[in-house]
Amino acid sequence: MSPEQLRNKFPWINTDGVALGSYGLEGEGWFDPWCLLQGLRRKVQSMGVLFCHGEVTRFVSSSNLMETISGEEVTLKRIHEVHVKMDHSMEYQPVECAIVINAAGAWSGQIAELAGIGKGPPGTLQGTKLPVEPRKRYVYSWHCPQGPGLETPFVADTSGAYFRREGLGNNYLGGCSPTEEEEPDPGNLEVDHDFFQDKVWPPLAQRVPAFESLKVRSAWAGYYDYNTFDQNGVVGPHPLVVNMYFATGFSGHGLQQAPAVGRAVAEMVLEGHFQTIDLSPLLFTRFYLGEKVQEHNIF
Repeated sequence: MSPEQLRNKFPWINTDGVALGSYGLEGEGWFDPWCLLQGLRRKVQSMGVLFCHGEVTRFVSSSNLMETISGEEVTLKRIHEVHVKMDHSMEYQPVECAIVINAAGAWSGQIAELAGIGKGPPGTLQGTKLPVEPRKRYVYSWHCPQGPGLETPFVADTSGAYFRREGLGNNYLGGCSPTEEEEPDPGNLEVDHDFFQDKVWPPLAQRVPAFESLKVRSAWAGYYDYNTFDQNGVVGPHPLVVNMYFATGFSGHGLQQAPAVGRAVAEMVLEGHFQTIDLSPLLFTRFYLGEKVQEHNIF
């Protein structure tokens, strides 16, 4: 849409500095991530899946020394048992397993290290780490009586700031990802309210003049499972820990892709290869080969 088309469709928007706008008419929208997660959990529980809350502290595995076609020796590992420290207890529960799926989100990198991934010499496949770490992100909720109406889509500004309506009462949700230099300490989930005042509000008010008079009502922080290599997901098996599979590193868009990723990992586990969608560009081996699948649209 041209700036003129944008102004005609959304009179509340300031198009200064905008050359073109992209407006999705189908297959677009937003959803409540927590509700979707709970729906998926309840469904799989009804199918017999048992959830156990605890912290993985150790893997028990066996090793085999193999030689590649080029004559290089590599060690293949297979995990046989996972030790899980139970919540509010010093005890651990040993869990025998044939397959381990590392879907530990922001802590997937730490879980991979426990399995010995990345512990080899630098520059080798054995020494290639899973580059996933926690990154803290803020979401702010505000009220603006004169704000955009019910026709408001999810808006992502050229500055990186974004917002959408929340309900019918002129409430809105939004935020902005920090730059690499501004990354907050992920050691806690405290909210930096100055970040909204300094980094989020100015571009929002510039793009939507009505937001000059908004009032922040609440805010919270959460974690991205941030893939520092290319901000894209890691899906499928590890080449050396042969029964560990990954579903992690989605850097903030994981729940949108979760149904497809779940199917892809199931296909890999059951059939030995991807069937519905070829997700081989997202395999772990790309970190060793240096083959990025760069995701630029991270909010």
